[in-house]
Amino acid sequence: MEQKLITQQLTTLRDYMRWASSEFMRQKLDFGHGFGSALDEAVYLVLFALELPWDWSEKYFDCVLTNSERDRVYAVLQQRIKSRMPAAYISREAWFCGLSFYVDERVLVPRSPIAEMINERFEPWIDAQRVDSILDLCTGSGCIAIACQYAFPEAQVSASDISLDALEVATINLEKHGLADDLPLFESDLFSSIPPQKFDLIVSNPPYVDAEDMANLSDEFKSEPSLGLEAGHDGLELVDKMLVQAQDYLSDHGLLVIEVGNSQNAMMDKYEMLPLSWIDFEHGGNGVFCITADELKKHFAQM
Repeated sequence: MEQKLITQQLTTLRDYMRWASSEFMRQKLDFGHGFGSALDEAVYLVLFALELPWDWSEKYFDCVLTNSERDRVYAVLQQRIKSRMPAAYISREAWFCGLSFYVDERVLVPRSPIAEMINERFEPWIDAQRVDSILDLCTGSGCIAIACQYAFPEAQVSASDISLDALEVATINLEKHGLADDLPLFESDLFSSIPPQKFDLIVSNPPYVDAEDMANLSDEFKSEPSLGLEAGHDGLELVDKMLVQAQDYLSDHGLLVIEVGNSQNAMMDKYEMLPLSWIDFEHGGNGVFCITADELKKHFAQM
């Protein structure tokens, strides 16, 4: 009965976008997976339900929907409210560096501020002309590796993950972007199964959520695989290992870039002796640092 009343009263795309944004706020949904507000997510899901592109012109928002279209839009919006899943899991699509990626519950929803660094080809932190080999460690959906391949078309990009489920999704995205034969994937616990070689750039958005934050995740974040989030009491369980192991895989002029998100303060306290460069992002985001191979080797040589 409720659905019938609502779909009778709401007739246009704009009606459903307004109603959904109000309902999303009333139901206290979390919008931490790529959308800045309830309205942004409502617009996206209404357009998705109608199989319209996300950049559909606003001049059509006052078009009246057919009864079947209203039912379809209502069903998608109710799915978001009742399941508390991120919108990307409903649409099976997420955007990163202006590129479309397939996603589902096997991987985290792409949302890293590292995208801004990729768009700038990691300059001024490294000379982009000297980047011939790149590794995306803990690749998940493969979005960072694939975006890096677009940014560095002449470089050899590789990616790895410990999760077979994640690698299956990354494979889907490699095929989607025509890179299945060019970008190797490794099933590996960090560097353990990666053939010995040197990379000019190692990029990683690893699990970095500490125990306290894990205990307080919203339902939306609980929809994501815990393997991609959980990282011990201080959120640095994998980063600790990565710093030591990366030395053997970086070229002499190489650069290591790691995202630690909300574990930035823990990282700064634990590694105050390391010359980490923390990135200031123009378009929002934090918790990403970089360090050169030379700085990393010098530090561990003194220990």
